[in-house]
Formats: sequence, structure tokens, C-alpha cells
Amino acid sequence: MQRPPNVIVFFTDQQRWDTTGIHGSPLDLSPNFDRLARAGTDVHYSITCQPVCGPARSCLQTGLYATETGCHRNGIALPRESRTLAHYFGDAGYDTAYIGKWHLADSGGGAVPQAQRGGYDYWLASNGLEFTSDAYDMVMYDKDDAAVKLPGYRVDAQADAMIRYIDGHQDKPFFLFSSFIEPHHQNHRDDYPPPVGYYERYRGRWLPPDLAALGGSAHQHWAGYCGMIKRLDEALGRLVDALISLDMLENTILLFTSDHGCHFKTRNAEYKRSPHDASVRVPTLLHGGPFTGGGRLSQLVSLIDLPPTLLAAAGIKPPPAMRGTSILPLLRGDAADWQREVFIQISESQVGRAIRTRRWLYAVSAPEKDGWNDSGSDHYIESELYDLLADPHQLDNRAGCPAHREAAAVLRARLLRRMVAAGEAAPEISPAPARDCGYQLRVDGAEGWL
Repeated sequence: MQRPPNVIVFFTDQQRWDTTGIHGSPLDLSPNFDRLARAGTDVHYSITCQPVCGPARSCLQTGLYATETGCHRNGIALPRESRTLAHYFGDAGYDTAYIGKWHLADSGGGAVPQAQRGGYDYWLASNGLEFTSDAYDMVMYDKDDAAVKLPGYRVDAQADAMIRYIDGHQDKPFFLFSSFIEPHHQNHRDDYPPPVGYYERYRGRWLPPDLAALGGSAHQHWAGYCGMIKRLDEALGRLVDALISLDMLENTILLFTSDHGCHFKTRNAEYKRSPHDASVRVPTLLHGGPFTGGGRLSQLVSLIDLPPTLLAAAGIKPPPAMRGTSILPLLRGDAADWQREVFIQISESQVGRAIRTRRWLYAVSAPEKDGWNDSGSDHYIESELYDLLADPHQLDNRAGCPAHREAAAVLRARLLRRMVAAGEAAPEISPAPARDCGYQLRVDGAEGWL
């Protein structure tokens, strides 16, 4: 009988989907990611369900929306009774390990109390890794709350810790979740510190079209951001090399994904917390087990779909409470009942909700609510409507355009259904104030145009 597969999550922080070659970047930042995605499964339209660090992590750990875990913003501890991936894999006989940024405790930036570690056995982490480390000053905390300083550039130090764990756990299946801080900005100086020599490689290079059009802080920070991503990809390559050398790659499932993207202060006053693809679309691949040779998925997949996917791929039945759906049927070509949109909750900068379809991005906000203190509202107003067929970079907001009233009405109804399905009460959604928007939307009546 074959041993159950090992499962590794390689989780980055604030990484845009279009930093990878398979999504069109010409900068050669991700040759290892691209190779694994082509050999495995490229989740091409991967969307976070919450573009904020802590809330997104609560969703990925539990398979529940952030309004259900209670972690609707940063700084809220995951409830101690929460069932996480560590519990489900542990119950199935796996060793479980967490390395990196946790961001689901109420203990500040450093050590995480044992009761707030989500059930993981092995522990080497910081609650807020950006506050206990710097590019060349990597400090995390072990199971005894002792500070551990690791040598090297921060990405390399964490990758080394992963490899040491894998090397010491060859005799029993393990679930290893490693959450990097890169390419998140370094908070105390609002900068993106790459390895020495990497900033110069990407200074003055290609910018994604939305950043080229909108500016923000991209011209200041893009080169460092790219340097961080390049080193992450090199670490991914080293991890795979280690698995090959230990004869473990063939029996290891690898998930690479991110919590949210980065819009470089173009959509609001900081880097994320908006419904735009720059905030919500992330690079995602799965490799090994049933994902080898899976090809490119054209369906929309939410971060909330990844927990049941990992469990199912390991032969563990996902619990009914999880809101997402395993993507394994998509690999078998069974996409008849797959979702036509993904649902997004937004906090801190606003109380917002959105759906993303292949053609449309539709979003609402609750201006009378506070995004830090309020998790939801009974009244929203339409705030964004983008036709991604005509405007893939989301530069022309059509909310309130008379010609788009029909599209908005259909999308409004679909958003309401998704909010109720996520456990929220159905709110009132007011249309955006009417305005003159120029061109007319052509609707040919074909089924599925939305």
C-alpha cells in the first residue's frame, strides 16, 4: 500500500499574479514556478477571498470565510476552537508543521502562544514576521517561545528551515505550511528590500499596464518587489531540488499561492484592500499526485477552494462545513456545475463585497461603516463595475453608467446569492448614482454573457 503523499504549502505574501511568466511577465522572475505549473496544474484564474493578510490566512487555514472565523481584519486571533488544516491532516496521521508568518494571534508581532497555533505540531514562526525580522535579520520563535535567529537573506533562511524539516521527516507523511513574508513591504520603512544586487536587475524595467497607467508608488518600489520575487522563485527551485535528492518529489503534493496581490497605492492609500485584480488575483499552482499533468484550468478558483482541494488530494474527506469546493473534478473534465464567479469580502480600508466573473468585476461598499470595526453591513452601494472584455486592466469604472444597468442588476443578484451562501444576511444594495459614461454596451442576448 502506497504511503499517503506529503503536502507542502509554499505561501507568499502580497504577490501579484502577473509577476509570473505563465501570466505574461517578460522579466523572467519565475522560471521554477512556470516549470512546475506547466508540469502540474496551473490555476490560471486564482482569486483570493479576502485581500488582507490575516483574514486571508484564516480562510486558508479553516476553509471558512473571514466573517465566519471572526478574523475579518488583522489583529484578531483565530478562535481556539477553530478546526484548521493542521487538525484535519493530524487526525489522518500526518505530522504537521508551520514555518514563517502566522498573523492569526493577538500576541503582537512575535511569539505565538501555544493555544493560538492552530494545532500545528512543529512550530517556527512569528505572528507578524515583518515586525520581528528584516531582509538580513531573520528572527522567528520556536515551540518554546525562544527567539531563533537564522542566517542569510530572509527568504533563504526560511527555505533552509523548510529543507531541514523535510530532511528530518522522511519516515512519516507530513503537512508543512510555510508562509513567507516576501514580497510584502517592510513596514517600518515602507520599502521592498531585495537581496543585495537584485534591485539593479529590475530598475527601469517593464511595468504591468495598470501600474504604468496609474503610477502610485510602483516606480519607487517595483524593482525591489521583483527582486524579492526572483529570490522566492530560486528558493522554490532549491526546495524541489531537495525533494528530488531525497527521492520525495514523486510522493509530495506542492501548493504555491499567495494571500493577495499588490496595487502600489494606485487604488487606495496603501497596497491592497480593494476588489481590483491587482489586489485579488494571485499566482497558484499545484504539483504532484493528481495535479501532475493537470494543465491550465480556465475556471475561476477561490482561495477558499484550496483547503478542500488539499484534503481531497491526500485522500482525506473535506468536512461539510468548508465553504469551498475541491478542484479535483476539474482535472477530470467535470466542470458542468463549477462556479461562474468567485466571492470576495474586503475589510479595513472599507466594508466591501465583490464578485469576479470571467468578464466582469462587480463591487459594493458600505460608506457608513468602518472597515476596521465592522465586519459587514445591511446596506451597500455599488462602487465598481469593470467590463474585463473591454477593459482588462480595470481602468474604466462603469458603475452608474445607464448602458450597464442591466449588467449591474444581474451581477447584483448574483452577489446577493453569494453573500447568503457565505453565511451573511442578505443586505440592501443600492445602484450607483447614474452618470453619463459615453459608449453603449452591446448585449447580444447570448446566454452566459455575464
